[in-house]
Amino acid sequence: MALERLAAELYLAAKDDDKGGSLIPGAKPTPIPGMSGTVSEVFGYALWVLILAGVGGVGFGVYKLAVSDKSRNGGGSEPFKWMGGGVAAILLSSSLIAILNGIAT
Repeated sequence: MALERLAAELYLAAKDDDKGGSLIPGAKPTPIPGMSGTVSEVFGYALWVLILAGVGGVGFGVYKLAVSDKSRNGGGSEPFKWMGGGVAAILLSSSLIAILNGIAT
């Protein structure tokens, strides 16, 4: 029941409505001046994929933190490495997207 509700919420968040957009932005990269069309498009999509990989890393870190051994010698730093790497990937790619969109417009 809860999984079906989550799937419905994600569908509604990603769906475009008549009022101007959705919560999750579409991956439509802005062309970069001076680069050929194919290279610019592939680079733009690669940045969006990097954001999704960062989100996956953060999610996997949260999962590992939830199921990790909480005893004294459980090696508790690994989930934070996953979460930190995911956050770093998200920040790097989103800043590059913002910079490139500023240059392209």
